[in-house]
Amino acid sequence: MKNLFKTDVPIDWRIYFAIVVFTKLFFPELSFYSYLAFMISAYQFMLLFYSIGYILPVRYLAGSLMCVQMLVGPAFAYNGLDEYQLGFLKMQIDESAYFSYVLPATIMFIIGLKIRFNQNVSDEYINIDHLKEYVINNQSTIYAFIIIGFISSLVSPFFSTEIGFVFTLLGSFKFVGLFMIILGEHNLKPVSLFVVISSIILSSLGSAMFHDLLIWVLFLGAVFSLKYKPSIYLKFVLAMFFVVLAVFIQMLKGDYRDATWKEGKEGDVSTFATTTKVKSEQNELFTMEKLKQNNVRINQGFIITNIMKNVPEKENYSNGAELMQILEAAVLPRVIAPNKLNAGDRFFFMKWAGFPIAAGTSMGLSSIGDGYLNFGKFGGMVFMFFLGLLFSYVISVFYKYSFEYPILYLFPTLVFYYPMRADCELQTILGHLVKSCFLIFVVLKIWQSNFFLKISNK
Repeated sequence: MKNLFKTDVPIDWRIYFAIVVFTKLFFPELSFYSYLAFMISAYQFMLLFYSIGYILPVRYLAGSLMCVQMLVGPAFAYNGLDEYQLGFLKMQIDESAYFSYVLPATIMFIIGLKIRFNQNVSDEYINIDHLKEYVINNQSTIYAFIIIGFISSLVSPFFSTEIGFVFTLLGSFKFVGLFMIILGEHNLKPVSLFVVISSIILSSLGSAMFHDLLIWVLFLGAVFSLKYKPSIYLKFVLAMFFVVLAVFIQMLKGDYRDATWKEGKEGDVSTFATTTKVKSEQNELFTMEKLKQNNVRINQGFIITNIMKNVPEKENYSNGAELMQILEAAVLPRVIAPNKLNAGDRFFFMKWAGFPIAAGTSMGLSSIGDGYLNFGKFGGMVFMFFLGLLFSYVISVFYKYSFEYPILYLFPTLVFYYPMRADCELQTILGHLVKSCFLIFVVLKIWQSNFFLKISNK
């Protein structure tokens, strides 16, 4: 593993050190733990920001999302925003007890993500010439991906969870096809762009779940940046726009879900617009109090603190038994393991988190939570390192073969758009990782001749 931790992203470290100094000067009341949490997160955010335009930042996005939900949200909670929460939504243990585990666990995950398995640290840089040549010679394959993606997205709700998941994965193929079109042609196809983006917007509105929308918007921005190489100032403006969009969605999401889930209104653009208008007229769309209350949406730490309060005081450490249940659910189909865990199993969650949740409510213990309840603090840190290492290995395999099969460069977006979510169940994260890799392997075997790049003048 040559050049193990080298980062070939051109970061302006002067900006980072300015953030370090100014944060300390203007917020001297921050505890050591909160200050360190913010600085580690700032480092990861800068890696993500500066990598856009050079690579597809799957590693850096995974690390950034972990920092947002495990470090930033909890740090805000410990510094005053916890008073806006009730009951089990509050942090259940003191700051030092929480961060003494979660800070090193997050760092270990990021270190695992940064380890490279390929000899060349520049393996994440896309060869645009190869990709253009591939697109020119495989127009039918690219558009077949978009068509397959749309049809799969339409039919997936009509199947059981196991089969429907396959169609959900196939539905993401439309994004890979769109990315190929963007990167491979001089002139964009506005119709293709509009249709694919509209589909994820309508899907998000229909389900009132917006995380996938934000992730695919980020990936789409990264792909456009690979093609057009925006200036640092334009990237900053677009980053601020994305942050405002994410905050806007988070502020409105609860009211929109009430309208669609409880009041039975149709999940569409009209309902979203109506909800926005009503809250705006009531001056409840953007208020500081509501913003503080919504910190819980980026704070996965409250669940971790409930787990740490419950284990081992009321439940003994699992010592790997719970992890074996998770691996069974992730790897084995239900035909072989009919009693395996269900996605969103509330009784399983309540056992380890130690607090009740209503029927129909789904929460995840998270990978950091699973690491702790299985192996304790130190074992949980080691576990997070190997989880990051697993992610890095899968990414490296795709990049290793992308020279001969250029389309593989784009598939980590499909594989990781869900597993990079820090707030999700580990069995669903690993299940998505395993099943998506297997599906891509099958598709590659079936279409191997279509995926292979016959390089001119080899």
